[in-house]
Amino acid sequence: MGDILVGTCSWTDPALVRSGWYPAGQRDAEGRLRYYAGRFPVVEADSSYYALPRERVSRMWVERTPDGFTFDVKAFSLLTGHPTREAVMPDGLSADARDDGVLDEVWSRFAAGVEPLRRAGRLGSVLFQFPPWLRPGAEAGRILARTARRTAGWPVAVEFRHPDWWREGQAESTRALLTDHGMAAVAVDMVQGLPSSLPPTAPVTASRLAVVRFHGRSASWGRGSKEERFRYAYSEDELAEWLPRLRKLAGRVDRVHVLFNNCCGDASVRGAEQMERLLRAGPGRA
Repeated sequence: MGDILVGTCSWTDPALVRSGWYPAGQRDAEGRLRYYAGRFPVVEADSSYYALPRERVSRMWVERTPDGFTFDVKAFSLLTGHPTREAVMPDGLSADARDDGVLDEVWSRFAAGVEPLRRAGRLGSVLFQFPPWLRPGAEAGRILARTARRTAGWPVAVEFRHPDWWREGQAESTRALLTDHGMAAVAVDMVQGLPSSLPPTAPVTASRLAVVRFHGRSASWGRGSKEERFRYAYSEDELAEWLPRLRKLAGRVDRVHVLFNNCCGDASVRGAEQMERLLRAGPGRA
């Protein structure tokens, strides 16, 4: 039976910092990470999506967390085909993903930025969250193959945002594609019934890892601000729906990462705390 590690998709989200979850005296950068790592065993670092990670920062993360603490690191936006602001590009590089020279440099810098985590055994996965306009097909297959070549030897997890990837008739091909590349599939919990809704399936494509990300079930998904899309507090019954699936995953992989992305106030940490309690309560709760 693999370990189930529960955490959140950020420990620095401004809404979480403002919520009062961090106690007085532990609200600076070092104090927040130390406090978080004393309560959860895993976290997703999302700052690396918005700007390339830096070696110095990764080394500090290792120093400020206990042995065994795990970081999932979100891939930089340019590497997943998302729009990227010129202002966050280093040394005047363009944000043109079609330029092979730019891509070579960005991949090199990203790899160097996460290397301290890899070297310390703290890198749980690099999350490639592909944009909602990437649908199954030949071009997507080429993108996955290029990503696999660039990340050889890395622990990689993939979240698709277009629902066609996991619809009936396509799901098996998606599973086979990720398995061939050694990439862990990311399952999501989100609002259902919208054209963009992904089904709550939990496929296994890599024996070492499965990832489940809880985005919340806001009716504002697909419209409104980020805060409106992710403003959601899970009920105990909603979380309990996942207990059989999480335990089944844990029976098939070495580790399961359960990460809460409902970043509104302290909803993510409260959801993670509640999920941990449910898992500790044993199979009878399911």
